[in-house]
Amino acid sequence: MVLIVFNDVWKEYVMGRVRVWALRGVSFSVKRGEFIAIIGPSGSGKSTLIYLLSGIDRPSRGSIIIDGLEISKLGDGERARWRRNNVGIIFQFFHLIPTLTALENVMLSMELANVKVKDKVGRAMELLEFVGLRDKADKFPWELSGGEQQRVAIARALANDPPIILADEPTAFLDRANKIKIVELLREANALGKTVIYTTHDQELAGYAYRRIRLLDGVLVGDLNE
Repeated sequence: MVLIVFNDVWKEYVMGRVRVWALRGVSFSVKRGEFIAIIGPSGSGKSTLIYLLSGIDRPSRGSIIIDGLEISKLGDGERARWRRNNVGIIFQFFHLIPTLTALENVMLSMELANVKVKDKVGRAMELLEFVGLRDKADKFPWELSGGEQQRVAIARALANDPPIILADEPTAFLDRANKIKIVELLREANALGKTVIYTTHDQELAGYAYRRIRLLDGVLVGDLNE
């Protein structure tokens, strides 16, 4: 069943007198439950694609339809509400609240979205266990390694049980061992039924995906299924 339709999407950024097309006529569809890597060099449009898929940004032209809803037509507030309920996002930078523990960072995600979970502490602990950090629940971000902080970010992205997980270069600042751990966690989340899309310029990490979409200079130049 098709979950996402990207239809002739263009995205232009204006910087002073300079106009840059970050995406140019990109079209593809994603079935529910797919595990996809968006690959390409820096500046190819990978991050822009994630921002558009998440509803953080809107296309200049074209349409983005997710589960029957054309999110590209929604206003800023509507997209924010849609995103809270439907998308978990993992960024290059971990964006954890430094004054909150790992447990509190995961719980905060549920509270901001008004998720009706009777035992939020219990759910947050389950998610920390899923990412292998149950014993670090009371640690603050500065007490965790980079890989551990990113694993907390994955737990936070899963907290609201969204159907879609988007990750923008989630391994960019990690060593090889932690890069593999992060991608394996994303694959495990996919095995739980999540549709997972992550960006990377690393060919080894892209190999973990079951489908690879290649961008170059804002244009889709390859789409390979295993």
